[in-house]
Amino acid sequence: MKIGAHVSIADGVHNAVERQLDVGGNCGQIFTASPQVWKGPSIDEDEAEAFRERTAEQLDGPWLIHSAYLVNLATPKDDLRAKSIDSMQAELDAADTLGVEYVNVHLGAHTGAGVEQGLDNAAETLDALDVPDGVQILVESDAGSGTKLGGEFEHLAGVLDRSEQDLGICLDTAHSFAAGYDLATEAGVEAAIDEFDDVVGLEHLKAFHLNDSKHASGTNKDEHAHVGEGEIGEEGMTAILTHPEVRDLPFVLETPTEDGKSFEWNVDRARTLREDA
Repeated sequence: MKIGAHVSIADGVHNAVERQLDVGGNCGQIFTASPQVWKGPSIDEDEAEAFRERTAEQLDGPWLIHSAYLVNLATPKDDLRAKSIDSMQAELDAADTLGVEYVNVHLGAHTGAGVEQGLDNAAETLDALDVPDGVQILVESDAGSGTKLGGEFEHLAGVLDRSEQDLGICLDTAHSFAAGYDLATEAGVEAAIDEFDDVVGLEHLKAFHLNDSKHASGTNKDEHAHVGEGEIGEEGMTAILTHPEVRDLPFVLETPTEDGKSFEWNVDRARTLREDA
């Protein structure tokens, strides 16, 4: 089972490997810099080499780099699009340096331009990027609040159809649940995966963000809960983890640290749900 968590790169990106092992993970996700500011990655070659070597020796992989929160692919604003392109290009180059396979990004918000124009903008922004060989951009599903895109599978398919890039998809279980896909039952998970296959195509699904939700399906509220302890619950989480079409994909946790439970508890919880199914 490929499972891990989003871990820190404090004191050097190479330390992320040990942190992943500490929580029981064998794959995972990182930020290369603070996600809340326009500051690109700063990774020296020694750190990169240590990261690559430790990953190859101790993890199954893959790693994902999560792009900065400020990136907005769908924006109609030229200045924000330019900053988003620069930020994403820096992340792609960092992924190439680190030997990381995926760079994960949200579509962002169309801020009044409309869904179709927003998808056009997102594809245009993505097509401006120089994606290194061996690196793939994953578009992440969204909870769908306001003018944000990615809550509907049709949005994900729309940008794949429009873009010339070889894009993949990362499904966030909490986001898709909040957007209205009922993942709380085995039947609901089966229906959602079938719909994804019909609308987007399972061949494009490359990873999951495995998060339970503190809020009900269809609320568009993005707040993560511990695996099996939120509104998705044990049945839904187990159905996702054991579904034959997706069980071999990497599952990356972005669960909270609260109630005395952290990533280690959630990694173990996910494994237990799968083993006991």
